[in-house]
Amino acid sequence: MRSFLAFLFILFNFAALAGIQRIDSAILGEQPNAAIDTKGVVRIAFGKGKQIYCMTSTTNGNSFSKPVLVAELSGMHLGHTRGPQIASSKNYSIITAMDETGDIHSYLLKHQSGGWKSAAEVNDIRGSAPEGLMALTADKEDNFYAVWLDLRLSKQNNIYLSKANGNGKWTKNKLVYQSPEGHVCECCKPNIAFNAGKLAITFRNWLTGSRDIYYTWSVDKGETFSIPTKAGTGTWKLNGCPMDGGGLSINDKGLVSTSWQRNGEVFFWGENFLERRLSSGRDVNMSQDGGSPVVAWQANGNIIVMNLDDNTTKDLGKGSSPKLYIIDRERSLCIWEENKQVRYQIL
Repeated sequence: MRSFLAFLFILFNFAALAGIQRIDSAILGEQPNAAIDTKGVVRIAFGKGKQIYCMTSTTNGNSFSKPVLVAELSGMHLGHTRGPQIASSKNYSIITAMDETGDIHSYLLKHQSGGWKSAAEVNDIRGSAPEGLMALTADKEDNFYAVWLDLRLSKQNNIYLSKANGNGKWTKNKLVYQSPEGHVCECCKPNIAFNAGKLAITFRNWLTGSRDIYYTWSVDKGETFSIPTKAGTGTWKLNGCPMDGGGLSINDKGLVSTSWQRNGEVFFWGENFLERRLSSGRDVNMSQDGGSPVVAWQANGNIIVMNLDDNTTKDLGKGSSPKLYIIDRERSLCIWEENKQVRYQIL
């Protein structure tokens, strides 16, 4: 027993020296997603079987509370970008989760009083979202925005949106985009972000045999959207689904940036940047808030993070499904999954 405890002590300290923090080696979790509210409180949501958990940091991500059980959802989608989504605003946080029958469930937290409660379902047609792919964001005024793949039109997946506020009630679902060829890419997660008064959505389209990333934006909180435009200049002819929706961010000037995989290569593009190849890899995600874009991806089973300001990269070790969030102008948070365990690092 003493030898085993000594081994654990050495292992823990080695991980700490390496800059990698394990939330709790006794707690398993999959598909973590995070949100940061207007006061800087960080919340990470993740799934474990049919259970949804949330853990909170009031120390800028340096430490987290023990996971709190949010809800149990039988048949919850969980795996490869499918899992609980979370967004936080000034006074509220919302978690959404999708089940295999195609319904999107939501859970509401009032920051002042605490305690997660069940809220309304997001999709207003039962069973319309069986693919299990969606994203969630919020502005600073307690408005929440959800986007997902929905097959209510001719049983083919297209892009739908709904909004909610602090009462947890979702608006009538809105069709944001239907491909003229009937459907968008069937198994790539859409993304959504809000900053500088702009709401943006990215998705992988399906046009003339190509599966490229498109983006659209709204400056009236999702009431109307621009005509979707392809991100970048290249194209990817593919008779299959890459299962990789990429990442999205909006800087403080309202300029949209995206990063994604094309044929096993990671690319970055923005409204003020030319398309740029970064590396080989997949499972791409990114973040940006006032400072330089930061991009994460998986390469050879490892999580790689790149700061596009100085082009430096960091290898965070084994894992998949990385997610990036800006803590402040100097630091960002990367969370990922490794062997059904949640991990994170402040960069």
